Amino acid sequence: MNRYPLWKYVTIVVALVIATLYTLPNFFGEAPAVQVSAGKATVRLDAETVTRVEQALAAQNITAAAIQFDGQSVKARFESTDTQIQARDAIDRALNADPTDPTHVVALNLLPRTPAWLQSLSAQPMYLGLDLRGGVHFLLQVDMPGALERRAEVIASDLRTALRDKNIRHGGIRREGQTVVLRLRDVETEAAARRALEDQFPDLLLTESAPGAADRELTATLRPEAARRIQEQALKQNITTLHNRINELGVAEPVIQQQGLDRIVVQLPGVQDTAKAKDILGRTATLEVRLVDESPEGLSAERGNAPVPFGSERYLDRNGQPVIVKREVLLTGENLTDAQAGFDNQTQEAAVHLTLDGKGARIFRDVTRENVGKRMAILLFEKGKGEVVTAPVIRTEIGGGRVQISGRMTTVEANDTALLLRAGSLAAPMDIIEERTIGPSLGAENIQMGFNSVTWGFVVVVVFMCAYYMMFGVFSSLALAFNLMLLVAVLSMLQATLTLPGMAAMALALGMAIDANVLINERVREELRNGSAPQTAINAGYDHAWGTILDSNITSLLAGLALLAFGSGPVRGFAVVHCIGILTSMFSAVFFSRGLVNAWYGRQKKLKSVSIGTVWTQGQKTLAKD
Repeated sequence: MNRYPLWKYVTIVVALVIATLYTLPNFFGEAPAVQVSAGKATVRLDAETVTRVEQALAAQNITAAAIQFDGQSVKARFESTDTQIQARDAIDRALNADPTDPTHVVALNLLPRTPAWLQSLSAQPMYLGLDLRGGVHFLLQVDMPGALERRAEVIASDLRTALRDKNIRHGGIRREGQTVVLRLRDVETEAAARRALEDQFPDLLLTESAPGAADRELTATLRPEAARRIQEQALKQNITTLHNRINELGVAEPVIQQQGLDRIVVQLPGVQDTAKAKDILGRTATLEVRLVDESPEGLSAERGNAPVPFGSERYLDRNGQPVIVKREVLLTGENLTDAQAGFDNQTQEAAVHLTLDGKGARIFRDVTRENVGKRMAILLFEKGKGEVVTAPVIRTEIGGGRVQISGRMTTVEANDTALLLRAGSLAAPMDIIEERTIGPSLGAENIQMGFNSVTWGFVVVVVFMCAYYMMFGVFSSLALAFNLMLLVAVLSMLQATLTLPGMAAMALALGMAIDANVLINERVREELRNGSAPQTAINAGYDHAWGTILDSNITSLLAGLALLAFGSGPVRGFAVVHCIGILTSMFSAVFFSRGLVNAWYGRQKKLKSVSIGTVWTQGQKTLAKD
């Protein structure tokens, strides 16, 4: 009746071992560290980078507790934050000879002191939020003039299309900063162009050249209200893009908000790979599709025998070879709907597969149809510098809106490029003007109070349960401890971020778990009061309490799921811990605690009494005990 089959005990033991292993890393703490990663796609980290880091530290008489290389980054761990900052400066000077063009990202970090044997099992501690452990704080400056210049580049391309549709001939269109200048043959053509553009581009302020001037020019500038609207939209788009990128990085409960007219504050609570976060946030990767200038002047400039012709620009490919491309931008990252890393079906090399929207698909189809046999360059702009990813020859018309880019990139580079493009292009370049690791926002005292609230709450509950329910109280207390350990283990396995609201949910989970045990114990007492035998009372008590426990936990779980679906920030963090805590409490309060009771009492065939505290029957009290 009260004996578990072997497989249930095995399940309990396995769950106990897993909970113990994945809870342990949370007790070893963290150490300040410096992390080095590649700042450019062409930079490779290897054993030589580790040697350079060691030499830079030795030159400043700085001793590292450990230096490790995981294939993608070099991490040096130190004993104090003062040493960490000194080491960061020394490594940055050694690896980045030109501060204006850094080749490596050197960032502050916190690394767990988890033993190697636990790390080999992928056992890592929970992340702690800004209110518990701190995190990384970035202040980003948005380049508003850059946003207007990008808009002017798009306007220049649209003006060419509009004049071509109206059959208005012009002598060339060029961009000068934030303005666009049209060269026209005569006054009549200038007037026709002005009428056409005023109808289609109401946001432009058109200025004609002075009367009697030899060259007729029409200057187009954005109206002040349109420029202000573009800047506001650029800031909002950048904030949205940062949200998408941070979501791709898996950072929980980030803080991204506007500060002033052109700055954005980003706080990443509990983030571990700060170098990766800094790299992703700081990169202004945008995609552009242009035609290669294959005129005699362009080919000569590509060989280095002549200057770059007017209307073209010079960029390098990933092999360092120059490519002369036309200034006119055919497509941008704004026409992308998706970007996924994959492999080339023919060469099996890493590649990025792009999906274009309807407008982009039509433009790409027309361009490839009209330029068969010519080269088309796909450029990736990062930190204001362009690089030719690939420049294939157009063999045939490409329709359907699916494009593939490749160019001797690694799988990691393909994933990073796809992430940046999928997350959305930035409407304006941004620079990180301030970076710091910040301490707990509520202070060390509040942190200690948060942990003490869970600890003392657990202790008080254990004392009460043991005093009131005696041996069954001990079983309940062990089940409660197992529930807490299992909850921490699950959060650690999920690499969740624990905040103060999460700790409040953890305390609530303890209350929910002990409530289930109280229901079970009282049901057992009721059966004993009705005259049932101890073994029968135990079995009936668990069976009858199960329905009530299930109903109460399901209602609480539904409330937690509602918070999870509609909440954000701290509310969402509370909901995650709350939902997981309900599931672990049901397992520990029913399955685990009954396993303990069955192991203790189930082996006794002629059980006369159980230790469950005072049982009141017919006006007298009877102490049921062994």
